[in-house]
Amino acid sequence: MSIVGTVAAIVAAVLAGTVLQRLSGTGVGLVVAPVLSLLLGPAFGVLVTNKTTVVSGFLIMLSVWAHISWSRFWLIIPAALVGAWPGAWLVGALSAGWLSIILGSIVVIALLVTVSLRRLPEWTSRTPAVIAGLLGGFFNTTSGVAAPVMVIYSRLARWEQRSFAATLQPIFMTMGAASVLSKLSLGSVEASGEAGLPLLWLAPAIVATVLVGTVIGARLARRVPVSAARTLAMTLAGLGGAAAIVRGVILL
Repeated sequence: MSIVGTVAAIVAAVLAGTVLQRLSGTGVGLVVAPVLSLLLGPAFGVLVTNKTTVVSGFLIMLSVWAHISWSRFWLIIPAALVGAWPGAWLVGALSAGWLSIILGSIVVIALLVTVSLRRLPEWTSRTPAVIAGLLGGFFNTTSGVAAPVMVIYSRLARWEQRSFAATLQPIFMTMGAASVLSKLSLGSVEASGEAGLPLLWLAPAIVATVLVGTVIGARLARRVPVSAARTLAMTLAGLGGAAAIVRGVILL
């Protein structure tokens, strides 16, 4: 694929993910990570995804500020910051093929678990929040996908959807920043992906796309059901995850 085609595909994925995240609380990591891993390589693709979630989380957070549960945020984030570091080490230790397989497997398995577990026992103590933070930070760093972990936690904690979707935005923003910092500190990711696109070239296009996606998502919020947006995000993520697995097998 040409550089223009690659950039166009990245912009399309970021736009779709941002719109879905504004509608349902999740979408950027689920949709963008598998696509960017295919276009840019798994390590660099997830790094760009992490940076994208910082921007999207921040911008969407501003529009849902009143509904954020900061008490739950502070329960989850300390553990997420810890979980990011072993994830960063793993990214630097594995080959592109294995990273692609792991990324795709995390996405597919997590989605299957999320969909199949319709009803979970109530567990409202601090323990599940800490576990969700650790796993979310680890998965976000290795695969760019922390949403399924957070969805499972929300079901255990009986977390009301509006507050959950809003609080996910600062959580994803902080997880993304922790993932970027840990991987750059450990030297786990190169400065450009397999397509030869430096992050400096992609940053303006990604920021602009996130801004547009946030506006579009806000306008669609009154017309599109949350369940429909989440189903579409998970469907796209599942297809991308399966493609990442196939790509990893080919590389190996």
